[in-house]
Amino acid sequence: MQAEFAFTLNGQATTVRAEPAQSLLETLRDTCGLKATRLGCGMGQCGACTVLLDGEAVHACDTSIEVAAGRAVLTVEGLGNRAAPHPLQLAFVEEQALQCGFCTSGMLMRSAALLQRNPHPSEDEIRQALDGNLCRCGVHNRVVRAVRKAAKA
Repeated sequence: MQAEFAFTLNGQATTVRAEPAQSLLETLRDTCGLKATRLGCGMGQCGACTVLLDGEAVHACDTSIEVAAGRAVLTVEGLGNRAAPHPLQLAFVEEQALQCGFCTSGMLMRSAALLQRNPHPSEDEIRQALDGNLCRCGVHNRVVRAVRKAAKA
């Protein structure tokens, strides 16, 4: 049975009707029309669907909308935009830290969570934070360089 769920999405108060068990990922993509958060494995193992929930990185594919109710959700669309990109987005472009781009939104969001709690992480801390985000293109070293560059910005 559908219910209303209110939460803050990218800084805006949002209310949606959904089944309580519906995933946050389905809600973001299908109800809210935000397509940058990707469905990868669908089991919370690849990190492609990473968003911030009250500032913590979570897998949107295995987080229900019921869990997100009353909380703040930040997606890559809310991180920055073309007119005002986030320092991480600039650094990813400058370091060419994306190839096909499928995993990039999850990498950006996990990196944003890291920089919020640790503005100057070591390379090991960056690698540890991004350990759960997979990239089949193999740009991990470039991603690490981009996060270090953003941390210096």
